[in-house]
Amino acid sequence: MTSTTLLLALLAGCTLSAPAHQSSASPVAEVYTEAPAHDAGIPATQISWQTYFTDPALRHLIELALANNRDVRVAVLRVQEMRAAYGIQRADRLPTIAGSLDATRTAVPGDLNVSGRPVVGNQFQLGVGFSSWEIDFWGRVSSLNAAALETYLASDATRRATALSLITQIANNYLALRETDERLMLAQRTVASRAESLRIFRRRVDLGATSRLELTQVELLSQQAMALQAQLEHTRATQINALTLLVGLPLQLPPASGQFNALPPLPELKAGLPSDLLLQRPDILATEHALRAAQANMAVARAAFFPRIALTAFAGTASAELNGLFSSGSQAWTFSPSITLPIFDSGRREAVTEVARLRREQAVARYEQTVQAAFRDVADALAARHWLAAQEGIARETLKVQAERARLAKLRYDHGSARYLEVLDAERDLLSSEQQLVQIHRASLSAQVALFAALGGGSQFVDELSVSTVDPVSVPKNNQE
Repeated sequence: MTSTTLLLALLAGCTLSAPAHQSSASPVAEVYTEAPAHDAGIPATQISWQTYFTDPALRHLIELALANNRDVRVAVLRVQEMRAAYGIQRADRLPTIAGSLDATRTAVPGDLNVSGRPVVGNQFQLGVGFSSWEIDFWGRVSSLNAAALETYLASDATRRATALSLITQIANNYLALRETDERLMLAQRTVASRAESLRIFRRRVDLGATSRLELTQVELLSQQAMALQAQLEHTRATQINALTLLVGLPLQLPPASGQFNALPPLPELKAGLPSDLLLQRPDILATEHALRAAQANMAVARAAFFPRIALTAFAGTASAELNGLFSSGSQAWTFSPSITLPIFDSGRREAVTEVARLRREQAVARYEQTVQAAFRDVADALAARHWLAAQEGIARETLKVQAERARLAKLRYDHGSARYLEVLDAERDLLSSEQQLVQIHRASLSAQVALFAALGGGSQFVDELSVSTVDPVSVPKNNQE
């Protein structure tokens, strides 16, 4: 894959365009190292975010965010600004024709005319014409037009990248909130269970059936569960605040009542080849258009070494009297071509050309860097998807073992074969295993979301976004709840 070389070869075809940058080998490998050999799944180019995210509450949050998030709104307005700027530049390719009505009254002293007497005269002129319209022999105007067009297209690709980034952030924050709800539900259940154990042990101490040492151990276990619950409540509050900022509207997000692992599964995505990213990732497309714009600006700088030819023309009527403008024989016209070629400018044109060349080289480096970063994003997401799935399987088996250990420890304590410290350790480890399994499950789902974003999935389905708001702002409950 020689993506940069092929891209710059296409850029070299315009009039007086700068020599294409000769890139070496592709900055990324030919295949993803973590991609499975079969690479099964749905291609990212064939799935939209509406199809990929099957949870109704999550889809509603994304819809609200796309309509109300301020970053997206700024990106949309930026596209509209660049579109208008392109319209201004495109208009320069044709002459600007304007009508004019000029009236001039002059006084000439006597020593400046033949008669030797002061003379007062009038001149009236009516017509249409244009001034300083450049004939684009060397492609300067067309290159400026091309640069404006590529800047506009880059802004639109940036808009789609912003929207895709927002979708990813909403999805990850929503999954983190569901993870916290699940962990909070486990912590609340544990707090209730240990509160009951604490009540029983206090009764035993009152009856002299157990020691105060074991009571303090039960109290410690109960306090640890309550501390975890308070920590998760705090985490949930900050997560809702983060989602509110992303969505751009106040939200009502009650705790989920359904289990986290009951969420609809995300479709399996096909990684494809690294070369596919060149057409899928909006951030790569944005840097590609920026590179094209830099190439066009370099052509503009090179055109400055050639003469600039401009035309000024006027056609209409002229007369010394206002009522004579429409008389026969009052027709007037002018045609004034001009050629301008700077002879000495102290090296200014060479410096401008060098600046344009260096900016083009920077654009090349940014393009290659973006491609490399995109390759890493996909590779990291593939690795995370593979190994987190393995970790989740191990965590489920670990939880089963910890649950059995806690059951056996409690049984041994009830039969007087072990101290309560053994039960304490087993229940503490059981709670930790429950929490860890939920965390790994959320990380596994986030890895799938990261792969969706890394492959540029859904970006081609993000249409022109409105800057208006959407109601209502309440989020429907998940159908699993």
